[in-house]
Amino acid sequence: MKDERIRDERVLVYSTDGSTPLPAPAARRKTQPVARAMPDDGVLRVSREKRRASAVTVVHGLAAGELEAVGKELKRLCGTGGTAKNGVVELQGDHRDTVVAHFERLGRRVKRAGG
Repeated sequence: MKDERIRDERVLVYSTDGSTPLPAPAARRKTQPVARAMPDDGVLRVSREKRRASAVTVVHGLAAGELEAVGKELKRLCGTGGTAKNGVVELQGDHRDTVVAHFERLGRRVKRAGG
């Protein structure tokens, strides 16, 4: 009788055969933030987003043909890493002032968006 009770209380902690039970798919799925669509009015929008514990400067409103060149130029200007993909330029760190001043020198319409 004692052996039966012990067997009932045992819980599988680790197994190498891959038979460990996983939580339901809905429980382990992370929710993705809803992306807001930026208006296509010819104005460049420079915003800052928080990613984990750091800030990322995001530039919206660039044409697809100039995305790579402007991304490379901004990374060099700010002295930081980043990427140009999905219609936006992302720079590591908070460089909003530098980016806005650069586009104003070039005569482009630019707005500081977000916080």
